[in-house]
Amino acid sequence: MAIRSTGAALITLIVATTFGQVAQSDTGIIDVTATLQRYCNDCHGPEKQKGERRFDTLRYPLQDHDSAILTQDIIDQLVQGDMPPKKADPLAEKTRLNLIARLNAEKRRFHETANSTGGEVVLRRLNQREYRNTVRDLLGINLQMFDPAIRFPREQTVEHFDNVGDVLTTSGYLLEQYLDAADQVVEKAFSPLENPSVQSWRFTAPFTQQPELVTAHKKAFDSRFLCLHETINSDRHWGEYAPILKFSEGVPHHGRYEIELLLEAKDRDHPHPSSRVDIDKDEPMWLGVVPGNAAFGELHEPQPMNEVLAKIAIPDGEPKWHKTSVWLDKGFTPRFIYLNGPSGARNLHSSIGLKLLKAEGRGNNPFGQHYIKTLREGKLPHIRIHEIKIRGPIFEQWPPASQRTVLGASPFSPERLPEIIRSFATRAYRRPVTDEEHKRLMAFANQRQASGRAPFDAMKDTLKSILCAPAFLYLDERTAIPGKPLLTDWSIANRLSYFLWSSTPDAELVKAVRDGNLTSGKALREQSARMLADPKAEAFYEGFLDSWLTLRDLGGMPPDRQSFGIYYDKDLRPLMLKETRLFTRHLMEENLSLLNFLDSDFTIVNKTLARFYGLPPMAGYEFQKVSLPNRRRGGLLGQAGILTVTANGIETSPVTRGVWTLENILGTPPPPPPDNVEPLDPDIRGAATIREQLAKHRDVPACNECHRRIDPNGFPLENFDPIGRWRDRYASKKPIDASGELANGDTYEDITGFKEILLKNEDRFARTVIEKLLTYGTGRRMEGLDRPEVDRLVAASRESGFRLRDTLMHVIESPILRSR
Repeated sequence: MAIRSTGAALITLIVATTFGQVAQSDTGIIDVTATLQRYCNDCHGPEKQKGERRFDTLRYPLQDHDSAILTQDIIDQLVQGDMPPKKADPLAEKTRLNLIARLNAEKRRFHETANSTGGEVVLRRLNQREYRNTVRDLLGINLQMFDPAIRFPREQTVEHFDNVGDVLTTSGYLLEQYLDAADQVVEKAFSPLENPSVQSWRFTAPFTQQPELVTAHKKAFDSRFLCLHETINSDRHWGEYAPILKFSEGVPHHGRYEIELLLEAKDRDHPHPSSRVDIDKDEPMWLGVVPGNAAFGELHEPQPMNEVLAKIAIPDGEPKWHKTSVWLDKGFTPRFIYLNGPSGARNLHSSIGLKLLKAEGRGNNPFGQHYIKTLREGKLPHIRIHEIKIRGPIFEQWPPASQRTVLGASPFSPERLPEIIRSFATRAYRRPVTDEEHKRLMAFANQRQASGRAPFDAMKDTLKSILCAPAFLYLDERTAIPGKPLLTDWSIANRLSYFLWSSTPDAELVKAVRDGNLTSGKALREQSARMLADPKAEAFYEGFLDSWLTLRDLGGMPPDRQSFGIYYDKDLRPLMLKETRLFTRHLMEENLSLLNFLDSDFTIVNKTLARFYGLPPMAGYEFQKVSLPNRRRGGLLGQAGILTVTANGIETSPVTRGVWTLENILGTPPPPPPDNVEPLDPDIRGAATIREQLAKHRDVPACNECHRRIDPNGFPLENFDPIGRWRDRYASKKPIDASGELANGDTYEDITGFKEILLKNEDRFARTVIEKLLTYGTGRRMEGLDRPEVDRLVAASRESGFRLRDTLMHVIESPILRSR
């Protein structure tokens, strides 16, 4: 009870000092300056500055960064118990705790003030996501095998958001990369310049497998097939990719190519136990087509560009021809993968082959006989490719989309140069280009021609210069009336487009601005609904959820392969991400309550994820809405992506998950621990579980302040392991206790009880979602000045039944989103 009352006093103290009031505690009024002078002046005063630290000149409230750093030093020493030293006058424990709380409050107040943008958006440049999407749409180019921002420095984030203007800095190095990227994207848009002739290639036996498999396949099959033996993400890459090594140079031009394959599904209905050969016998074998480029490394191993370009279901029986078409960039070659194949093929081939040889009384002599034996008689599922035909590039229309996007319906001619430059600059700057800007751009184009460049090349050089201009790289967010916060219609269109698409406005949105209709009546809401229905809105679900829920970090601490091999064998990471994105999209499209994020009776999964969750069997590998038999999995806190990103890949921590819940569900992040305080108190002798360790940690009064808030928000998730599987016991066989008591006295027994408590705080959660939407949509932090409008938006959301699409529309129509 003593610890609880002390913690309550500390919370009261922090709240009071945050709002600039004199703090009260059960020890009386804390005068920070007087307390520091009494206990610290001997070592850190005018006559002596131990460690070159002087405290008598500190003044509160804090006014500068040096004083804030010095204050942090004091907090660290107080938390560690190193101040005051033993020979000095002792500091009463309650006084020490109150002093820590007051100093923390002062430091937080200073940082809030120092980081404030006064409720305005700082000039904001395009981040990497936005740059990629913008050049894609501006130039009409395919980016499946090309990332123009790959060499850009990693973006800084604020509260996990990667689009906050005041931290999106521009360095000399980044400027150099802009020049290179502009050159690459413009050249790609005009390649090939002339309509290339269609070519054909045919590949037949003998096929060459990867080096480790060449000998065995030659002896077992006489190299008649190109074989796939396992799914991707293997740690040994044993028949994981089937490249056409005779076509390693790739295609000669960007374009679409037809691929015909003579395929055979072999031994789908195998005799081995499912525990060893983990494929779904109820489904056909699926072959995938992915790009490969010899410049990126070995074609039989994973490469950076690994997007599945096409999928083919292969029926049982005799080999059959299948046709698909894919886009390939110049220099890329198609590779083939076994999408739903088994894992660990090398070990399977080895153990089964040795067993077959032993049954015949033979040994593995010479070495490799066991692999040959398995290929011939092992009846392991695999895909055989008998023949491959490739034809292309095939353009349904010429000029291609990229050239039509830039040049319009007419071909290039020198007389059209002013028109082409004005049109492109207007779209690139996301507003009408001024006559003065156009004049400068034409002067540049003329100068390039005068230096010997052909008119067409001078045009391309001018396009590249536009892509390096601040008007392109920075979002234009001008106000309609000088000195007033409301944005122009052009700026509102930009903000809306980068909010929902992370890309430039399209022709329809631009037309609404030109017609003066964007902000009249219901037009803004109608445009928003149209944009959410567009495939480009996938960028909203990816970008916003990556920021709000920290899903960008999923895989940053990869799960241990030995303990959590299924994460790799079933390629769960993209499935985890897709579940949360599709779940959110479903709430948005059906306009369901955002409280479903806290708890729901359904989720969106495919067969692999359903099996991983232990849900009833379902047909097909496509994602679909399924009912949940119990409420454990309902809402975000039961989704594997959230549970994996809040673990470290080896074990779970109620502290990490508790902090995540406070930050992203309740919107009340705890203060960071002092830099030199151990994550867990070193004296945890006798503690057998993480709960017992944390109990000992909370026995330290300075740690109790935060951990009494953090830990109870993480305990209910302990039944989920580091990749989100349900468990009743730890690996040590100790039973899991998922009960807890929150700082306000509310208690729960498990995750379902915890979610019931969360649902009682619906306004609080709605405020979190709204503030996250506003931060993502405006590119700035929400501040105290925004509180009245946020309160109004929470009330509006409540009146609409907390429906997600209605809430988003309220946010879009809010003065915050429509103001600088």
